[in-house]
Amino acid sequence: MIYATSDIHGYPLDSFLRMLDSAGFGDTDTLYVLGDVIDRNGDGGIAMLRWIMNTPNVRFLLGNHEKMLLSCTFLYDGIDDGTETELLDPDRLHALMRWMRNGCEPTMNSLQALKESDPEALNSLFAFLESAPLYMKVSACGRDFVLVHSGFENFSPERELADYEPDELLWYRPYAEERFFSNMMTVLGHTPTGYRFGETGKMFLTDTWVDIDVGAASGKAPMLLRLDDMKAFYWPPEDQ
Repeated sequence: MIYATSDIHGYPLDSFLRMLDSAGFGDTDTLYVLGDVIDRNGDGGIAMLRWIMNTPNVRFLLGNHEKMLLSCTFLYDGIDDGTETELLDPDRLHALMRWMRNGCEPTMNSLQALKESDPEALNSLFAFLESAPLYMKVSACGRDFVLVHSGFENFSPERELADYEPDELLWYRPYAEERFFSNMMTVLGHTPTGYRFGETGKMFLTDTWVDIDVGAASGKAPMLLRLDDMKAFYWPPEDQ
């Protein structure tokens, strides 16, 4: 079976693992995480990221929050001559302020603690994020899917996926009536379903795409979508 989730935003790892167990997720299944593991809550998602890195049947796509983190890795460089000047560089200052406006504090704190306890692990985490793809194509039970963090800004069915700029795949918020590919279902997150579609805590499904960001950024639990039969799993189970 193939599962997808998105926008976990610091949700506790132990609760997330219980949700996986409740959905029947096992070693022969695959989970795709569509970005935004970090920021907003808890430990800022660092324990979750490290679990993803070390779990062979879990795949990770970059989200806009991880992209913001990658723009600020200079914060964790070694202290040497010129560092203070570099921190005041306008581009770096702009990147830092943008991340700070988007709930970075728990993640910053966890990364600093990781730097102090295990700097090699910190470097491995940054390298993992640098290598994360922006989209993936998968098939389940004869149906094709494209997985992406936010959808497709300036969408055209004639455009190749590789032609989209990162920001077009990381920051876009589609409208309910918008359509994407007719020959494959798009699975996305980024936009909380209650924010734009009136589906608080539940996924939003159209004929060409489905939004599975159900509001973990605001303290709710994330969800799982099983692509094989489009079954949604919410947590706790009695909320289904």
